[in-house]
Amino acid sequence: MTQIFQGRSLLKESDYSREELEYLIDLSAHLKSLKKNGIPHHYLEGKNICLLFEKTSTRTRAAFTVAAIDLGAHPEYLGANDIQLGKKESVEDTAIVLGSMFDGIEFRGFSQEMVEGLAKHSGVPVWNGLTDEWHPTQMLADFLTVKENFGELAGINLLYCGDGRNNVANSLLVTGAILGVNVTIATPKSLEPSEKVQKLAQKFADVSKSKLVITDDIDAAAAGTDVIYTDVWVSMGEEDQFEERVKLLKPYQVNMELIEKTKNDDVIFLHCLPAFHDTETIYGKKIAEEFGINEMEVTDEVFRSSHARQFEQAENRMHTIKAVMAATLGNLYIPKV
Repeated sequence: MTQIFQGRSLLKESDYSREELEYLIDLSAHLKSLKKNGIPHHYLEGKNICLLFEKTSTRTRAAFTVAAIDLGAHPEYLGANDIQLGKKESVEDTAIVLGSMFDGIEFRGFSQEMVEGLAKHSGVPVWNGLTDEWHPTQMLADFLTVKENFGELAGINLLYCGDGRNNVANSLLVTGAILGVNVTIATPKSLEPSEKVQKLAQKFADVSKSKLVITDDIDAAAAGTDVIYTDVWVSMGEEDQFEERVKLLKPYQVNMELIEKTKNDDVIFLHCLPAFHDTETIYGKKIAEEFGINEMEVTDEVFRSSHARQFEQAENRMHTIKAVMAATLGNLYIPKV
């Protein structure tokens, strides 16, 4: 038995092989079963976990906190007002200090270079909870949810609708390509994934035989889809682009008409949340007042339909994050893959 995960960071999906990602997804399912059955799994007893947040979060913070506690570890949250990362203290200096006190570090923020710098200098595993480029912990939860619903990943058809340049679109395209999932990104031409991301994804698709499509024709893309995925139209830090994005992305809204165009009664809907599907938030009311729309990237009808799996997907953040921490920091005996 060989431990191939011990001490490794998870910075982006392409750092891991198909077999390794599949193992983490399966380990997540196992740990989920243990939790559901009330079986203790304190693989990280006595460990201290640093939760480093430049960006606010609900699911990522909650998932890392509960996962760490379930594993017997102690999580410590450091928010944007608690740290001087890159401001009064360099990434290197911060990484050395935190690495001397904690056994593992989670980072959620803007810069991919920052999370990579933490991993380079801290001497402990670092896990990317989100950057502007990649969202690897989200991907594990997404594809665990897909596997739970379809029993497999290879050959599944996933359609992502909306902003094709954000971290979720990037990660879906690359991770899907690694895992043999057929991924279509339906987005306006001005919001297509970068050439760099497309080339990286295609490199993996050539090996896995995954089919990748980038298109602005959402209707043609819908037929035969197993999974429809969307995300907010405007990411953190881009709030000044709302008016432009609403005009561009309204045709890419996930609604029941689009669901019906898949011609698949078993199609599921995924969303990494939060979702603007009604006006029951301050944000939703503001958008309705300014732009005259009560629903954005997904309609309330789809969000509450039998196709929706976004809350199972959200719960799976905890189980998959637990698997990553247990595998990279714990004393599990994992067969070489």
